[in-house]
Amino acid sequence: MIAFKLAIRNLFGAGLRTFLNVLILSISYVVIILLNGFYQGWGEQARTDSVKWAYGQGQLWHASYDPYDAFTLTDAHGAIPESLNDAVNEGSVAPILLAPATVYPEGRIKSILLKGISINQKAIALPSDLMIATGDEIPAMMGTRMAKSMNAQLGDFILVRWRDANGTFDAVEIRIAAIFNTPMPPVDAGQIWIPLKSMQEMLRLDGEATMIISGDESIINADLSDWKFQTLPALLSDINELIEMKKVGGSIMYLILLALALLAVFDTQILSIFRRQKEIGTIIAMGMTRKQVIAIFTVEGAMHAILAIFLGALYGIPLLVSMRKNGFAMPEYADDFGVPIADTIFPAFSLALILGTILLVTITTTIVSYIPARKISKMNPNDAIRGKIQ
Repeated sequence: MIAFKLAIRNLFGAGLRTFLNVLILSISYVVIILLNGFYQGWGEQARTDSVKWAYGQGQLWHASYDPYDAFTLTDAHGAIPESLNDAVNEGSVAPILLAPATVYPEGRIKSILLKGISINQKAIALPSDLMIATGDEIPAMMGTRMAKSMNAQLGDFILVRWRDANGTFDAVEIRIAAIFNTPMPPVDAGQIWIPLKSMQEMLRLDGEATMIISGDESIINADLSDWKFQTLPALLSDINELIEMKKVGGSIMYLILLALALLAVFDTQILSIFRRQKEIGTIIAMGMTRKQVIAIFTVEGAMHAILAIFLGALYGIPLLVSMRKNGFAMPEYADDFGVPIADTIFPAFSLALILGTILLVTITTTIVSYIPARKISKMNPNDAIRGKIQ
């Protein structure tokens, strides 16, 4: 208790020096919580958007399908299991047929991935019901990224060339019936969607698909003949790994800031011990043990972190609440990263994040305060009282 009282007295006696150290530590608290909250919020939004727009509650992949090998698309298709016919008709599962194709917008040539999806599907958020034919043409839809890269508008006709199951090349004009906005580049960039029936007729693959997306995990929960079930955690593993990598990269910034704050506390403790040698010698001569004196300086340094909590709360809580409410507006070029990034990312601040940050800063500050305080154990109290510099 004595160590605590003396530490408080010394802290307030230091005045501006204490305030500056506490201010830097409080900034470290806020920045660490803010950055980690950003990545945590981004991860939650990315997983939610991925489930909503692309993954559903699980998928069946044809045994030959490899999403990282475009050359497998030629053989990656099979008959839709008969056990899923009712679910397909109800729209609770969405069969998708994939094929490489080439489009010729405005006289240019562009390789794309042509995707056929059932119009009545409700497994994912793609507005497939907007692909309504007004005549004999094939309706199509694309995302805003794809439309921008092709300079395409609603109602435009685009020539598409593909190769069917027999290896024969064919071409047809499709009409852009819908352009949708999505935070998911994997269902937008470099691809065009058309009705599944039209896709099957074009490829001469009646009743076949490359993958089947389920809107209800209970409908598809096991491997079927020639099909492999992909669980939702497996589908989200790439996103989770990406978020963890970004967290590691972002941690460098706040570690540098924390190191600067700890360096300031360390220098303050060194200077304090150097300037107060006579006081320390007197205290030891009066009967206080060296361990007790070391405890005073260690507690004094740790109190910087405690005071920083209160100072950081004064401006940090309004700032974090505002960020949680309004979010971070992402720049337009964020779409070019090829990863799920919403227009606005809302940070997520969990209790574990806040308590973990407080614990991290407090422990490191205490350790940094203890290191210079150990020099007191080597101090000669007689020389210190006489004013000899040690």
